[in-house]
Formats: sequence, C-alpha cells, structure tokens
Amino acid sequence: MNLTMGNQIVPTLTYSGIVGYCSASKDFLTFSPDRLYKLSLCGLHEQTAKAIAELDLSSSIELFGTKFDVLNREDETSSYESLYHTLIATEPEPIRKFKLNFVTPTAFAQHRTHLPLPVPILMFRSWLERWNHFAPVYLGGDELLVYLSEAIALKYHNTQSRLFSLPKGYVNGFTGNVTLQVLSRTEPLLANVANLLIHYASFASTGMKTRLGMGQTEIVSIS
Repeated sequence: MNLTMGNQIVPTLTYSGIVGYCSASKDFLTFSPDRLYKLSLCGLHEQTAKAIAELDLSSSIELFGTKFDVLNREDETSSYESLYHTLIATEPEPIRKFKLNFVTPTAFAQHRTHLPLPVPILMFRSWLERWNHFAPVYLGGDELLVYLSEAIALKYHNTQSRLFSLPKGYVNGFTGNVTLQVLSRTEPLLANVANLLIHYASFASTGMKTRLGMGQTEIVSIS
C-alpha cells in the first residue's frame, strides 16, 4: 500500500492477522478448507484509511503456502468528527453497559513487563492516547482517566490467556468477552465519553502491538 511502517510513535494502522481456527505444529500452520477466516485492516488517519480503501484485492490471495478465496469484503468508513458529533455533541441518552469481545491476544506494556488482563483504566488509556493523537477534538488527559477509572467497572469477564507469536519470541495476552458497566450517578457527559472511546476501540484496537495483529476489539452489545 506504499505506507511507511514501524517508525510512528502511535501506529496509524491496525491489523488483525488471519482470524479463525488453525492448528500449529512446530513451524507449520494448517488451515481447514471448510472454514471461514477473517482479516481486517483499519487506518486511523486519512492517508492510511485511503490506502486501505483503494487496496485492490483479487478474488484470492496466497499466504503461508495456502490459497484463500476473498469473500464478503466490507468497507466501513467513519470520521473523528462524525463519532464525536453522534456520541457526544448531540447529548444522546447515556449507554450504561458494554459487552466487548477481544478477538486476538490483548496485553498492555508496563515498563519491562506485559500485563495480559482486562483492566478498565488500561483499556481507556490505550483508546484515549490514540484518539488524542489523531482526532481534531482533544478529550482530556490523566484527569479524564481518573474520572473514568472511578466511573467504569469491570462487570464480568470470560477470558483466557493466549500466546501471540512475534519475530523474536512471544507475548502473553488475553482473549474473550468483557463487560464494562457505567456506575450509577455517573455524569451523562462522562458516560458518553466512555461510549465514544469504546466505539473507537473497534477501529483502533486495544493495548500493544495492534499494528502486528494484537488487540482486535469488537463490540458485541450495548445497553
């Protein structure tokens, strides 16, 4: 796509890798011909998003010695201005519960270690840093994170640890379902900021190494 990769402080692209069941044996991966696999790319600023939209995929691609037929391509486009207008500026009725699915291993960098746990403040820090870096509307810094940490609770999780392979080793992350709950008596504006950042997660992914395939995040339901 003629994009420069690896030299940005905040990656401009998120990538899922090939998502779907495969079996691994030593250096070999085995894919099943009767299963569907998914791959997603998302650009977090205009140049990258445009390159992805213009990406010319043939009817099939070959990866890892396997031919994949390309089916059901979906192009979803939004903007920072649109998300902010819809989810905050119009003062919608606050959403109180969010069920998320972490599709690929997710972890957070903490000094010299990695934390593979669904800690709400670390999720919001990840999303907020990306939003503030790319969006024309600045939401706030550490003070906002303090407010969010006091207003959003981890209601439920059904997660498991999974290793994510890197060129020089592995990172341990978590996958699975997480439910976040906005606590009662939370200011509607703060609840809507949380809603905005959670919706942004479906584009920006969560945590570390999202450019390499970690942290793919889906919104399962809101209420």
